[in-house]
Amino acid sequence: MINGVTIGQAAAFVGVTVKTVRHYHRHGLVAEPERDGSGYRRYGSEELLRLVQVRALAAAGVPLAEIGPLLDADADDFAATLADVERRLTERIADLTARRDTLHRLAAGDRALLPDRACTILERMPGLGFGPDYVAAQREALVLARALVPEGFDGFLTQLEHRLDDPESVELTKRGWEAESWEPDDPRIEELATAMADHYLANPALLGNPASLRAWSRAAAQYRLINNHREAQAPISARLTALTEAKLRAAGFPLPHR
Repeated sequence: MINGVTIGQAAAFVGVTVKTVRHYHRHGLVAEPERDGSGYRRYGSEELLRLVQVRALAAAGVPLAEIGPLLDADADDFAATLADVERRLTERIADLTARRDTLHRLAAGDRALLPDRACTILERMPGLGFGPDYVAAQREALVLARALVPEGFDGFLTQLEHRLDDPESVELTKRGWEAESWEPDDPRIEELATAMADHYLANPALLGNPASLRAWSRAAAQYRLINNHREAQAPISARLTALTEAKLRAAGFPLPHR
């Protein structure tokens, strides 16, 4: 009478492949049974039980290197090890969930690199009459600001929200972008810079809150990088910004230097 089953039968009963059973053998998780008189290894109930236990733990995420000691541990050690495995699995699930969310945000465009609040600001701009080039420039500036000056980012968003809520600020900003079609020596550039500075000084919330301004003042190099972004593509706007900021500083407003 033949006792036990072949490796193929054992694998089928347990729900794994023959290759997996041999892999468990190589890791010392399941002892290889002795060969019978015909030269076949025969798996009995003890080996099948061990295979089932190893498969269950491996499927639950327990690393193979930890399964052997775990099966030989007492009840307290077994429970503690499972708790540690659960903790690691929870961390992995959180990491995978974050990666999945990033993929979803990538599919949604701006939301891959910017929080919802920033995206809402960008989505408002076309309805206020801002063209796609301006919106694209603001998107890039927001991405840079978030990465380079994270401590001042929320204040920057608040500043932009105030400006979009202020009709005169919106009109001045739109005129500033339209100035790209002007000649470099056009006197209207100086006039517009004065109008912008005067409006901001009359409405200081448009320039940011004190905490945000302090954050930007401590990050002068980053401020220059962000402020000079797209300067080559929009030289008049860059000059207009520089003139406006110079007037604000002359009036005593604490802006970082370009």
